[in-house]
Amino acid sequence: MNKTAIIIPARYGSSRLEGKPLLEVGGKPVIQWVYEKAKQSKFTDMIIVATDDKRIFDCVEGFGGVAEMTSVEHKCGSDRIMEVVSRHPEIGYICNLQGDEPLIKPESIDAVIDNVINDDNADISTLIREITPIEADNPNLVKCVVDINGFALYFSRSKIPFERNEGISKFYGHLGIYGYKRKALEAMTNLPQTMLEKTESLEQLRALENGMHIKTSVVDFVPVGIDTRDDLEKFRTIVEQSLVK
Repeated sequence: MNKTAIIIPARYGSSRLEGKPLLEVGGKPVIQWVYEKAKQSKFTDMIIVATDDKRIFDCVEGFGGVAEMTSVEHKCGSDRIMEVVSRHPEIGYICNLQGDEPLIKPESIDAVIDNVINDDNADISTLIREITPIEADNPNLVKCVVDINGFALYFSRSKIPFERNEGISKFYGHLGIYGYKRKALEAMTNLPQTMLEKTESLEQLRALENGMHIKTSVVDFVPVGIDTRDDLEKFRTIVEQSLVK
């Protein structure tokens, strides 16, 4: 149980952009862009796309990747990932890489994996980036406050910390990539939803409420997640400009 796996949950259904893993940009489907970024990680032993859709499965197999079918009943990516992990007793560390983050930097993936492998106090790891006070007012951008050692104290859709005294605190936005020790992922997926998790609709609060430790690393890039048609066009423009250069 010492292998590290990057597992990419990918669903076809999406209320805002159906079939987004299969939408092509620059001659490749979005899921392939993500998979190829995962392949650049220095710390992974295996990469698996976890999907409930045969079209995505066939696409991944078609470009030479590895995919596994999972139940259609899963309500979150963690449960889908845990189904895959349960089939692989050799996996000790897991990186949950979202299938709609085609511009994720390989070094950022490595930071998540490194924290969960080499910090004995970290049950889970994730990424944050410094944001402006104006960005912190956006409830769609999840915020995080950390202790002096970089462990998360809380995540919220609200602006945290509250500025009783302005100009002192930094603000951090959360990026939705996670590393897990196997035991932490097993615990997370077996624990019931908690009060704070239900209140904010943030799964990571279940871990904090149950005493798990989430280590963060600060990165300096702004993610381009693909949730809408506008996001897709933004990514297409970035790819086209890079090809021209």
